[in-house]
Amino acid sequence: MVYMVKDSEDFNNKLEAAGDQLVVVDFFATWCGPCKVIAPKLEEFQNKYADKIVVVKVDVDECEELAAQYNIASMPTFLFIKKKEVVAQFSGANPEKLENFIQQHSG
Repeated sequence: MVYMVKDSEDFNNKLEAAGDQLVVVDFFATWCGPCKVIAPKLEEFQNKYADKIVVVKVDVDECEELAAQYNIASMPTFLFIKKKEVVAQFSGANPEKLENFIQQHSG
């Protein structure tokens, strides 16, 4: 199941708990149409790659400090974090690209 981050501390705890797994972070907004379209794909990928990835969602309106920390300018923006380091990112609701990034960075 995709996890909804509450605040910066919660986010940092999730990164810590992920260990060596890839953390896929979805920076989204409730009013963002493309964000709603890609949401079911995130659930699908979380299930498909459950042993390799952790998916977390960050509402940019609820967690403004996190959005600012990672310079999020458009939604959805996906960050790929491994061992607390950002290894890749892209913006846009592109499920094929999202899965390619997951496969590339979760190995």
